[in-house]
Amino acid sequence: MLSYINVKQDSHFPIQNLPYGVFRTENNPSPRVGVAIGDYILDLSILEQVGYFKETVLKRETVFDQSSLNKFMEKGKKAWQEVRRVLQTVLHADEPKLRDDEKLRKKAFVLQRDAEMLLPVKIGDYTDFYASKEHATNVGTMFRGKENALMANWAHLPVGYHGRASSVVVSGTNFSRPQGQVKPADSTTPIFTPCRQLDFELEMGCFVGPGNNLGEPISVDNAEEHVFGLVLVNDWSARDIQAWEYQPLGPFLAKNFATTISPWVVPLEALEPFRVAGPKQDPEPLPYLKTSKPDSYNIQLEVYLQGAEMECRQLIAKSNYKYLYWSIAQQIAHHTITGCNLNPGDLLASGTISGQEKESRGSLLELAWRGSEPIQFEEGEQRSWIEDGDEITITGWCEGDGYRVGFGEVTGRILPALSKVGDRSSAEHSIVK
Repeated sequence: MLSYINVKQDSHFPIQNLPYGVFRTENNPSPRVGVAIGDYILDLSILEQVGYFKETVLKRETVFDQSSLNKFMEKGKKAWQEVRRVLQTVLHADEPKLRDDEKLRKKAFVLQRDAEMLLPVKIGDYTDFYASKEHATNVGTMFRGKENALMANWAHLPVGYHGRASSVVVSGTNFSRPQGQVKPADSTTPIFTPCRQLDFELEMGCFVGPGNNLGEPISVDNAEEHVFGLVLVNDWSARDIQAWEYQPLGPFLAKNFATTISPWVVPLEALEPFRVAGPKQDPEPLPYLKTSKPDSYNIQLEVYLQGAEMECRQLIAKSNYKYLYWSIAQQIAHHTITGCNLNPGDLLASGTISGQEKESRGSLLELAWRGSEPIQFEEGEQRSWIEDGDEITITGWCEGDGYRVGFGEVTGRILPALSKVGDRSSAEHSIVK
């Protein structure tokens, strides 16, 4: 399948992908929904105005002239499929309808470099899972020893916690180093200090489309019907703050200051050709978590770090989504088995994605093994934890036959901690372009 839009072979955004995002431009500052195709954004609010979707279940309803994807997401799988068919048809190399309409084309296509990408979804609730066995084993080994690495419940259910939706930000958002209570090893009492062990977490997240009614669990076999699409996630972590605060209720301040997501939401349908089986699960899950089909995806993932004094970014990790032990379907089934109601726009993140090899570890905690094995860079620098001025970039894609279905990038740079609590003069939150 080829488009009349020129798409480079290594582009993340061929016609086979068509991820959704929310953007605005200098000429038109109103947020609206578009899809990525090559180096361009196709403005769906323009196509909506001229009736391109009137033959779908959307008819003439306004769902793309919106500041978020929520209204479209809640319409469900049939609407998503029909809109995708329309878009792949009008962008196809052999379809003249939009291709030969020069006036409409000039209005509908925007270069990505001329657009500002916004948070794509209005997120009501955010849940972060702990779905990588290798990551859980590595962390458990560091803190409890190899024999007691995994907690007794880990292989029986998808462990998770409820995160902070208000601090989920879009790629390119800088933020100040968090501060909080830390208990040094040589002290009997905690101190208040900027985080000294700031870390990234290589994750992916899914957005919920239609939710479920309170009291009505979603079955594992029907769970993917509720998933609109996937994004890259960097769930930043303040390890030293977490080490002091997490008992007995788990992460709090160590995780609530920022979670960064990529601006493009890749539809689940675009990932279907890359469906694979996840790891063998032993012991066999209880019936409500037992799946009947391959339920993972072959998504290659990479993490880069560029310090303030580095000339270029350095590759520090390579992993794959297929390493996750607990699948999206299992996460949703477990999340709702109590009757918990998910809503359109809810974000479910995977937890750190790590593999068996050292290079596939999805955090500095693991890569530098709690600071005992610092990463060495070509320019002489080393890292055990993220330093001020460091920019972390995560990217991911599926490799097809002559094309890629990718997620673009998710980036974030660390600014110095505020010099005084409540004083924003020492550091500005800003958008990097």
